[in-house]
Amino acid sequence: MSEKVPLLPQEATPASPAKFTLVIHGGAGTMDKSRSTPELRKQYKAALSRTLLAGYTVLNAGGEAMDAAVAAVSSLEDCPLFNAGKGAVFNVAGKNELETSLMLSCPPSTHPSIPPSRRGVGITLLAHARNPSQLARALYLSPESAPHTMFSGVSAESLGAPLGVELVDESYFFTEHRWREHRRGLGLPEDPLPYPGRGDDDSQAPLDQLPTGTVGAVALDVRGCIAAVTSTGGRTNKLVGRVGDTPVMGAGFWAEEWTVTGWARRVLRRLKGKSKTVAVGVSGTGDGDYFIRLATGSTIGRRMKYLHEPLSVAAKACVEELRRDGGIGGVIALDNGGNVAMPMNCSGMYRGVVYEDGVPKTAIFDDDELD
Repeated sequence: MSEKVPLLPQEATPASPAKFTLVIHGGAGTMDKSRSTPELRKQYKAALSRTLLAGYTVLNAGGEAMDAAVAAVSSLEDCPLFNAGKGAVFNVAGKNELETSLMLSCPPSTHPSIPPSRRGVGITLLAHARNPSQLARALYLSPESAPHTMFSGVSAESLGAPLGVELVDESYFFTEHRWREHRRGLGLPEDPLPYPGRGDDDSQAPLDQLPTGTVGAVALDVRGCIAAVTSTGGRTNKLVGRVGDTPVMGAGFWAEEWTVTGWARRVLRRLKGKSKTVAVGVSGTGDGDYFIRLATGSTIGRRMKYLHEPLSVAAKACVEELRRDGGIGGVIALDNGGNVAMPMNCSGMYRGVVYEDGVPKTAIFDDDELD
């Protein structure tokens, strides 16, 4: 059998250096284009466009990359089409265990007391935070009460409640499609439903069946700061207590900045009108165990920093590395030049980008053009 040929990466480059940019994903995986309908594709693309505009509104007003990325991910968490928040999948015990993360290339200007070494937070095993991404933001901005890098479960939610994070009953996350998917996957009866009268009976089944994906956003603001925010329900029928790549810094998410070294490279960047500082942000989606084993998020940054690869080359190489090891998925990545990369090694990834012109461009399948 011949070796599987990797799919081409999806890239987008602005016509000129961008002052702000937002790129998003709604998960990657085994999406069947043949069984999709125009109506369902329209639903997804409309949801992606709403998400882009939610983040764009923040960036266009001069807001922080962190707040734009959280606004975007919150929109995806509120939409039952995606595997996060309201649309989260169930574990093997029929429960939702949510995960999220946030990371910045530099502290937000609105919170100058945050030390640069703070970097970000990851949170796992959530069951009551309506918008996990907002909990990540709250804990990141509270180093006194939440000094650690990674948090979990009830203790994380208890820290967030006094900070204004909304907590809900676990029934809020129930959707009928994801429940039936969970039961079918285990060979169990789909009825009765655990919460009769709740769910999404009138909506179409999601394109991604038994998903492993996440949702995420990476934003660049007018100050050159980059923020990456990711959120997920995890793998369908995962073991109870399983931790994926979404809350693991360096695996499913990453953001950093550095100063270019070397006289020749600095002169060359100056001649090209580029800053001597490089920043990058990454959010991944797919088989999280492989992202963890390969430290996919941080490796993209390391390839850029030490091999001096452009964003698109570094991101493509890391996604191909996932494929070689047997992991499917993709990433969205953004640098402080406004360059965007969206490579994948599977049949599709819900994705989109918006630049300063405010026109959202979205795509679903691997061979789709952004439009």
